[in-house]
Amino acid sequence: MSPAPSTSGFTGAIATRVVAGEGCVAELGRLAAEIGGKHALLVTDAGVRKAGHAARAQQALEAAGLRVTPYDRVAENPTSDVVADCVGVARAAGIDLIVGLGGGSSMDVAKGCNFVLTNGGRMEDYWGYGKATQPMLPLIAVPTTAGTGSECQCYALICHAESHRKMACGDPKAAARIALLDPLLTLTQPRAVAAATGIDALAHALESAVATKRTAISSRLSQEAFRLGSASLATVLTQPDDLAARGAMQLGAAYAGAAIENSMLGAAHSAANSLTARYGLVHGRAIGVMLPHVLRFNAEDPAIAAIYTGLAGRPAADIAAQIDELLRLADMPRTLREVGVPATDLPTLAQAATLEWTARFNPRPVTADDFIGLYRAAW
Repeated sequence: MSPAPSTSGFTGAIATRVVAGEGCVAELGRLAAEIGGKHALLVTDAGVRKAGHAARAQQALEAAGLRVTPYDRVAENPTSDVVADCVGVARAAGIDLIVGLGGGSSMDVAKGCNFVLTNGGRMEDYWGYGKATQPMLPLIAVPTTAGTGSECQCYALICHAESHRKMACGDPKAAARIALLDPLLTLTQPRAVAAATGIDALAHALESAVATKRTAISSRLSQEAFRLGSASLATVLTQPDDLAARGAMQLGAAYAGAAIENSMLGAAHSAANSLTARYGLVHGRAIGVMLPHVLRFNAEDPAIAAIYTGLAGRPAADIAAQIDELLRLADMPRTLREVGVPATDLPTLAQAATLEWTARFNPRPVTADDFIGLYRAAW
């Protein structure tokens, strides 16, 4: 039986100041200057630059008197090589503040750059938690999607350049000082991105709600994150100009990120990370395929089933059915066969999933055989 969330003997924190609202990206320069920035590294990707968001951010920074050095070579599932490239640009420019603008990948690279720029070494040196011994530069996170919650987490998720395993590199000093949540920035994201990141946000809420490290603080954040996300994602997909729904999704994703910061994730992320590492499957799509099956697996424990019911006001089976319906609505894959995973690979995937660090926080112990069962159910 899974224990109740801790109400004593735990440390909880929400270190990031959240500024939310339509058009709030215009406040970026003022806020950057307020925390002492004079020369900002603007970390983003080519798509965000093409959409015009990087230019708006740079204009806001420059209007407040800051110099700006742009870096727009972030790629999806960024590797330690991308971080090293970004560090080279930052070091040559002599920056004193970092802005991460984009999806989770841009914010991860911004954090990764901060680790290596301020503390030296390589990204691999920070795999784990609390390994930065020196102060880090102030970071402002500006998400253009609603899903990862990276803006409210102190972890950088960076792929090892050779093995492609995701390295979770966390330290309280890496958390963003400020997160700017402007739903206008999400209007340009493709529907597929909105779907994948939205499913990821729901997974964050659901997994952090039942993880073995959950606390009273994380449980409240998980509940509010799921309430906002589950009520808004279908609207975002069917009425993409609905800014109220987009704002709710952004806030829900941020709450879910803060919930992870005070709890952890579970088997759905372990199973999905193995799929991404082996097949390059987009993280949110991998999560979508695995999440309903992990929900049903966990709910076989009555105590965990009760937590799901308390979170959503309905049984875990109904939550899993809602995820299935959202996947259908979003035209996302619902089986591993659809994404080309051969059945013969399932044992290899299962072994890899057991090595993923989030598996150890799943509320039900999950073995390689259990992962084989989950992958077979998803196949």
